Amino acid sequence: MAYELEEIKEIRKKFGLTQGGLAARAGVSQSLIAKIEAGRLDPTFSKAQKIFDAIDSLGKKKEIKAGEIMSRRIISVKPGEGIKTAIEKMKKSNISQMPVIEDHRSIGIVSESIILEALLNKKGDKVKDIMGDSAPVVSKKGTINAVSNLLRFYPMVLVSDGGELKGIITKSDLLGKVYK
Repeated sequence: MAYELEEIKEIRKKFGLTQGGLAARAGVSQSLIAKIEAGRLDPTFSKAQKIFDAIDSLGKKKEIKAGEIMSRRIISVKPGEGIKTAIEKMKKSNISQMPVIEDHRSIGIVSESIILEALLNKKGDKVKDIMGDSAPVVSKKGTINAVSNLLRFYPMVLVSDGGELKGIITKSDLLGKVYK
């Protein structure tokens, strides 16, 4: 991210760092930080780059990753299972939606609203007859911002590591673990 020299003090304070703390992270002297913040010194490009790199690393370390908030227990249903089985699983686990998984990959989603519509319109007996599109999949290293944006359009986000499903994040998980 591009920064201006005038922003250093504000950003440093936002992260709760002293001038000495930022200087230590950037590998420069505290007096250099003080002079830059006071507007008394225009640093060399290499010194400014070290400071901006240190600021960038502060933001990245504070970012919550998908792997930190995911629920490791993925309650799912297979496409060949009956709708009644899906209802029983959701009721037993107190959930309102779940992924449809076949051969360790997500192929669809089933939810209370999808099931209700299917029952009213007599669409079929099996999950594969009524399931909706698959939920998006993000890496365990995906940011919470990416997950949050996806949850605006999907009821859940699946989390993978090395192409293997490892967890699930719902809106409820996000609210419960991030916004305590």
